[in-house]
Amino acid sequence: MTTTETILNYLAIGFIWLLGIGVLAVAVLFVIDVSQRTDTVRRNFPVIGRFRHLFSRLGEFFRQYFFAMDREEMPFNRAQRDWVDRAASGKGDVRPFGSTKNLQPVGTPIFVNAAWPTLDEDAVEAAPLLIGPGARRPYEAPSFFNMSSMSYGSLSKPAVRALSLGTAKAGCWMSTGEGGLAPAHLEGGGDIVFQLGTAKYGARNDDGSLNEEKLKAIAAHEEVRMIELKLAQGAKPGKGGILPADKVTAEIAEIRGIPEGRDSISPNRHPEISNDEELLDFIDRLRRVSGLPVGIKTVLGDDCWLDGFFEAIMRRGKESAPDFITIDGGDGGTGAAPMPLMDNVGMVIHEALPLAVDLRAKHGLTERIRIVVSGKLITPSDIAWALAAGADFINAARGFMFAIGCIQAMKCHTNNCPTGVTTHKKRLQRGLVPEEKSERVAHFVDQMRKEVGVIAHSCGVASPRDLQRHHVRIVCPDGRTRRMDAMHPDPVRQS
Repeated sequence: MTTTETILNYLAIGFIWLLGIGVLAVAVLFVIDVSQRTDTVRRNFPVIGRFRHLFSRLGEFFRQYFFAMDREEMPFNRAQRDWVDRAASGKGDVRPFGSTKNLQPVGTPIFVNAAWPTLDEDAVEAAPLLIGPGARRPYEAPSFFNMSSMSYGSLSKPAVRALSLGTAKAGCWMSTGEGGLAPAHLEGGGDIVFQLGTAKYGARNDDGSLNEEKLKAIAAHEEVRMIELKLAQGAKPGKGGILPADKVTAEIAEIRGIPEGRDSISPNRHPEISNDEELLDFIDRLRRVSGLPVGIKTVLGDDCWLDGFFEAIMRRGKESAPDFITIDGGDGGTGAAPMPLMDNVGMVIHEALPLAVDLRAKHGLTERIRIVVSGKLITPSDIAWALAAGADFINAARGFMFAIGCIQAMKCHTNNCPTGVTTHKKRLQRGLVPEEKSERVAHFVDQMRKEVGVIAHSCGVASPRDLQRHHVRIVCPDGRTRRMDAMHPDPVRQS
């Protein structure tokens, strides 16, 4: 027998063995499927029914890359993600052949271009705004666009390092999220907002109450400029933060002050705060202990609570007010959350922001309380609309995630993020190089501020902070547009 015949015989034998193993595997799966009682499709269509689950998992991938149009995907479509990628890469955003955006949907903002736009030489940078004038260490915030809350633990160490280095280069603040202050947050040396969630991570006693000495130690870092007391977030208003056990490493446990390897579930509200008066007491306590400006983060359900809260402030005096209020949109965010809360609880930001601004003006608190907004605002038109509606600052989270490489794989809660942004697996983190991604973060913020300025200049004002409601028209149900100040009259700016 020749060598060739011997090889062919071995290949034939190997093929027969593989075929036999395959048939045996199908037989075993057949028996398993017809015997199990939980999956109807597999019980009725053994083996073949398994492909349904495979195709369902692969469908998300195929829709993203092959079938969905540029403006169709949720929560962020390809056009939005592509803008962030181009901005973060330092590329221009000049496109050919007209807009692909549908301008007909109700609620679409259309900016009012001026007959005589602002000349480039007359344009000015948006001025810094002072936050917390009554605090021992008030904060003059330099940027109207900043990084929203994302916790160390939910995000990987390389991701937080990249964001810390990048936001410092861009001159904007980064928020720690409720997961405590990590060394990676401090690495860039930029401005930091320390968020205190319902579990008091990083500043807690074993029973979950506030540890003032730990809070003082956090506030002693010169990079920490403000404290944000989180009452609710858009992804899950009325429910606390969730960090699965496999993400609670020894390092995360130490930073947060919790047991290693256990699910980290925050209370659904601060146990010591059950009304407006107790909230104002707690804000005063935080400001007194830290010496920093203190604000709150929440999601609006209606105007009644906020109106009553402002009334409580006025009874005590304006000095008792939070130094800022962060309004989050009710349509979800970076955090893992139950679908009913993401889908159906809390106002979206396009309704909540004008309402909050108007109530602030009604009670004469415009200059006392700064309003920060967050909630799916990641393109220049989003940010320009928010400024025109009355926001003082705009935060983004997922835009910054896209800048450091997130591809919207929807694996954030599984510890299997393919880009290393939300996983603690070293193999997957390897692809995220903080030094390189930090440059993308800085480019993203710079380009955002630049293009918001372009919109402002087109509207005939010198600075983005000069945008007001009469600079925006809103598409109405009849297909026509109305000026935003006709729908929401401009509040008194100096109250």
